[in-house]
Amino acid sequence: MESRCFRGRTMCLVAAAAVTLFGGSAWAANESEIAEHLIELVKIGRGVVSEQMANINDASKADKGFTGDYMGAQVIDRFKKRTKIDLRIPNVVPQANLYLALVEAEKEVINEAQPIINKQGIAFKGFIPAVFARRTGEQFYKKSGVRMKLTGIDYRNPSNRPDDFESEVLRMFSDPRHPKGQTYVRNTMVDGRPVLRMMDPEYAGVTCLNCHGAPKGERDVSGHKKEGWKEGELAGAISVVLPLK
Repeated sequence: MESRCFRGRTMCLVAAAAVTLFGGSAWAANESEIAEHLIELVKIGRGVVSEQMANINDASKADKGFTGDYMGAQVIDRFKKRTKIDLRIPNVVPQANLYLALVEAEKEVINEAQPIINKQGIAFKGFIPAVFARRTGEQFYKKSGVRMKLTGIDYRNPSNRPDDFESEVLRMFSDPRHPKGQTYVRNTMVDGRPVLRMMDPEYAGVTCLNCHGAPKGERDVSGHKKEGWKEGELAGAISVVLPLK
């Protein structure tokens, strides 16, 4: 049986009957809340990378000081401020092992990118927030079995291509009648197994337009053709597939 729910920016929990196991312990919190927190952790990490772009692309210096440890500390601090959940005290957080696995994936992505980040004499490195989010999702899946990815109609990387479910929800998000910012949640089946699927819409901000804005078809700094987005338009979504049991 499928259950569906729309979620606004404020907390709106969905009743869930399933219990999921990770690292040997049951998830006590509502699964939709868990998915929401995972999305928040990715957004925070991506935001940190965005803030570091000028530093990363500074061709005049080598060591940028932007390490995995820096990323981890920033993510944990900001996550606490936004959710009141302190991952530095994991024994009081039922899902701490899952959340910390995602933080660890974010740290690993930054550490693996150190040769690129710290390369002197080159400005644009190609290590952008979207690349960080994609690699983090791949690392996190290996650790947890939870799928997370950025997706959209105007995807550039094949791994961001929407599946049928995501395409359906993206069309819903692009409908002007759909309340802006409202996420979508559904309990359904994937590969014969029960999962919770959540999609959180994202909209084009001013900084996005540098690579994705007008004029449409013009090459951006990475060599890709711009999509012609306008500020505030739907840019895509963060998609989560959370296994249930």
